[in-house]
Amino acid sequence: MKFPFPIYLLAFFGSGLVTALALPLWRKWCWRVDLVDEPGPRKFQAQPIALAGGLAIMTGLLVPLLLLAALWPLNLLGPEVADKIGYGFRARAVQLAAILIGALGMVGLGGLDDQRELRPAAKFAGQLLLALLVTAAGIRITLFVPSVLFSYAVTVLWILTVTNAFNFMDNMNGLCTGLGAIGALLFGLVAALHAQYLVAALAFLASGAVLGFLPHNFPRATAFLGDAGSHLVGYLMAILAILPHFYSARNPRVGAVLSPLLILAVPLADLGWVVLLRWRLGRPVYVGDTNHLSHRLVRRGLSQTVAVLVIWLLAAALGSLALLWNW
Repeated sequence: MKFPFPIYLLAFFGSGLVTALALPLWRKWCWRVDLVDEPGPRKFQAQPIALAGGLAIMTGLLVPLLLLAALWPLNLLGPEVADKIGYGFRARAVQLAAILIGALGMVGLGGLDDQRELRPAAKFAGQLLLALLVTAAGIRITLFVPSVLFSYAVTVLWILTVTNAFNFMDNMNGLCTGLGAIGALLFGLVAALHAQYLVAALAFLASGAVLGFLPHNFPRATAFLGDAGSHLVGYLMAILAILPHFYSARNPRVGAVLSPLLILAVPLADLGWVVLLRWRLGRPVYVGDTNHLSHRLVRRGLSQTVAVLVIWLLAAALGSLALLWNW
């Protein structure tokens, strides 16, 4: 079967367009219900900003999926593409439902934190429950170890780690958004190279949805991701890393571990650094500071915009190594 560009392009551009169109509507709603981010000591904005990003991105994911479900019987993309993607939807129906429920749950959890500032234990408990839900649906990492308990433990740990890594990276305009768009795009390309059509389509859908929010968030922000958005983006990256398993006949063990780690190297390294530093300083790991990579680049003289661009470039370069590995 030929590379199904039409469905990939439709997923990417369609979700991006929906997000871009939905954002102004959600922004107005956020102002109406006072869901805004106020200026503060560790924040760069001089005025309140609507926390509409997560809601807009979730809309960009859901609307194309609902349209696809409604239009699928018309067979507009040809019988071969319809058969391949349709088979994936049928075979992974339970898993896909769990992914969507988990995504909505992450947006809801983050939204509560945006509005009420949940206690760290409560937020972690919510993340844990959602990670367990997805894992129980069969979306699990095995790392070629024949143990269900191990699979559950490493998958839950992975989802929690990546979700919080992106939550931590949401500290400058466009940083978390851009990293999410780059990561999802790379996951999509790698999955497409392995002819994993459904996974690739979902990754391009996620990349487009996140990218559709970027013009509203960078370089000047008229809306923020908020915890709802950063939780959603991190969760999507964690799931996209698990779905394909990145099996390589040439070297399955190395390929399964190396590709996701390269694509997500920047947020994971930043998380590891700040957690270790806070631990060494005797500070709670969940209390924010200005020791992230982005802050350090700014202290070295870069503007916020240039610092974000440098981090994007680094993430794209490292992630491209995964693409070359799977070529």
